[in-house]
Amino acid sequence: MANKERIILSPPHMSGDELKFVHQAFDSGWIAPLGPQVDHFEEETCDYIGRPKALALSSGTAALHLGLRLLGVGPGDIVLCSSLTFIASVTPVKFLGAEPYFVDSDEET
Repeated sequence: MANKERIILSPPHMSGDELKFVHQAFDSGWIAPLGPQVDHFEEETCDYIGRPKALALSSGTAALHLGLRLLGVGPGDIVLCSSLTFIASVTPVKFLGAEPYFVDSDEET
């Protein structure tokens, strides 16, 4: 039988406190959309990066969408995108009416 070793793209990091935090969220009733755990995460992020504000978003796609909007990306713009990607990293470009332009690290192409 062939070797079926798996290469995990992004393995989760578990510190041991996750279950405690899930229980806290359920016990407090703050499951969605926001609550004190998100506020605390944003505060800790501010402290870590030394900035006065931070904003937690629902996904990386939402973060890319917001970032592109803040940069003023819109119709007629070209946004460079890695050719090794997921649809979610290109979707915000299309949402804003811009065009993705796929690039790679091969000098000849």
